[in-house]
Amino acid sequence: MRLMLGVLMMTTLVAGQTEISFPASDGGVVHADLYGAGERGVVLAHGMRFEKSSWKEQATQLAHGGFRVLALDFRGYGKSKGGPNSQSPRDLYLDVLAAADYLRGHGAKTVAVIGASMGGGASANAVVQGAAGSIDRLILLAHAPIQNPERITGPKLFATAQGDPITPQVKTQFERAPEPKQLLLLDGNAHAQALFKTDQNDLLMKEILKFLSAR
Repeated sequence: MRLMLGVLMMTTLVAGQTEISFPASDGGVVHADLYGAGERGVVLAHGMRFEKSSWKEQATQLAHGGFRVLALDFRGYGKSKGGPNSQSPRDLYLDVLAAADYLRGHGAKTVAVIGASMGGGASANAVVQGAAGSIDRLILLAHAPIQNPERITGPKLFATAQGDPITPQVKTQFERAPEPKQLLLLDGNAHAQALFKTDQNDLLMKEILKFLSAR
């Protein structure tokens, strides 16, 4: 089934998963996979070596937990593209904000973002650069560092493996970020989304669901 709703395009892929597209504020177009329903929205922002389908297992689990989940393709990935003056990767945060806006415009009363590696840096920048209240909660998986972690508002969960080479930078950013915040140090050395392929997956998903469900 294929529908055209103004600038919004929707394609049903499989039960519980729908491919959509929506505009970014700079004139770009973001393509994403939508899972689940409900009033709690979650944006999934992938790392440099991944794309939106890499989140399918986590997105399905979150959807079963009652969340409306949007896994995006950043500009330059899949069919997503930036506006005419896009300066990727500097403008990746615009795609995260566009995804958050989409969720709020389609029934989500709260929006959390889970960003991994490159996507984590973009997600943190979305909180810093976006309007107050655009993003309610933030989970950063071994995120790419940003310039102003002290400006990341709202509840934050930083997660990384103890042996990941980026972990010292993650700890530094965590220390600079304001409360409320949590730091989850996992065993091993897997980086960001690769953690879901290790024996740390169950613990990581448990902590993610706990953090997202907190009031």
